[in-house]
Amino acid sequence: MRVEQLWRFPVKSMGGDTVDQVRIDARGMHADRLWAVRDLENDITASARRIPALLGCSARYAEEPGPDAGPGNVPDVVITFPGGDEMFSADPRIHRRLAELVDRDVRLTPLAPVDDTDLHRLSVRQSKANFAQAEVRSDFGLGPSEALPDTSVFTTRQILTLARFSTPPGTFVDLSAIHLMSVTSLESLSPDGGGYDVRRFRPNVLVTVDEPADDFPEGAWVGATVEIGAARVRVSVPTIRCVVPTRPQPGVDLDRAITRRLAERTNRFLGVYADVTGAGVVRAGDPVKVHHAAPPGAVRSTAAAVSKTVLRQVQRVVERTLLR
Repeated sequence: MRVEQLWRFPVKSMGGDTVDQVRIDARGMHADRLWAVRDLENDITASARRIPALLGCSARYAEEPGPDAGPGNVPDVVITFPGGDEMFSADPRIHRRLAELVDRDVRLTPLAPVDDTDLHRLSVRQSKANFAQAEVRSDFGLGPSEALPDTSVFTTRQILTLARFSTPPGTFVDLSAIHLMSVTSLESLSPDGGGYDVRRFRPNVLVTVDEPADDFPEGAWVGATVEIGAARVRVSVPTIRCVVPTRPQPGVDLDRAITRRLAERTNRFLGVYADVTGAGVVRAGDPVKVHHAAPPGAVRSTAAAVSKTVLRQVQRVVERTLLR
């Protein structure tokens, strides 16, 4: 296996670009998602799930970010709007231009220092609204009779993070530092085997698997350590897919059928989330190696099963509270 592409997204929910090499550390890909659009009307970090017009924009850094770029030290970006006009993040008119695009009061916002959680914290009202069945169905493109997404793959910590914060504190990512996906999965999901455009699914690292044992090989990496060039990550959960991959963006048409194909083929999962366990520079073409943990013994297996059952019971209580 090898790295096919490396993707960096300067602004959350806008288009990004590929890079030839990048450092991956505990925060994820260097300079990934250091900006976001703040929905001032709802006092929350905006996402393309709720404001799909953001996908019509793309962003690039005005200059390559230095090694010290990060929360509280965010370099300027250039945003390309639908139609091709460009505007710098330092231009005070950019907030009005974005508001006109999405038809609501918004503000382009840099990532604050790590100890500042105000940008991320949800009110009780916002948490309940985000987890209301009507909103969940809208986010996932589900009809009234379709089953709600399976959240049993998430840890209790992840469920609580999603309930308390719009994005994990200190980041503008959805859940984990790194999002991995294989070319094989894009091909297997597509109706003709030709592969969906990777931009629909927004991974950080796209991997080529020369001899895949499965149509969706990265699904088997959950719990494993993966070497990506000089970096190491631990795969935590499969990536649950909302309506964003179906939505149009420059060069990509609306395709609502993707929601149905995901439900039929993968139970709405595609790609995996991972946490960084070893920092390093990664380059396109670097080898990718998966190291699976040794199977646990009988005692550890029983203890793990009991622990998972208890954690799942806690999750159900949280979900019932939020989804009522």
